[in-house]
Amino acid sequence: MARSTRAGLLVLGFLSVVDLFVPLLTDGDHPPMPVAVAAALLGALSLVLAVAAWRGTRRAVPGLLVLRALSALGAVPAAVTPGVPGPVLVLAGAGVLATIAGAALVLAPRLTAGAR
Repeated sequence: MARSTRAGLLVLGFLSVVDLFVPLLTDGDHPPMPVAVAAALLGALSLVLAVAAWRGTRRAVPGLLVLRALSALGAVPAAVTPGVPGPVLVLAGAGVLATIAGAALVLAPRLTAGAR
């Protein structure tokens, strides 16, 4: 497995673990509790797939990328909802950027191998 793939899986795995704690960190409004619980569920499923991908199960990678993308999309309303505290907005943006970076690291070896 390429180093960039391992690095990307670590980033996506870390984000998955962070998602598990969102229900404990919410004030109930930012994010709303249903969104926080959905984030935790996506985090748990993502973590299972990240571990499987780390162990070499290639079929886990597409599912992991889809779940992490859905988690990142869950943060988008923070950017357009009035009254969201600044720190929450910064954390949501950082999560989206980290998801993009992790996905790019995981996909980089696959894209360069396909170009050959």
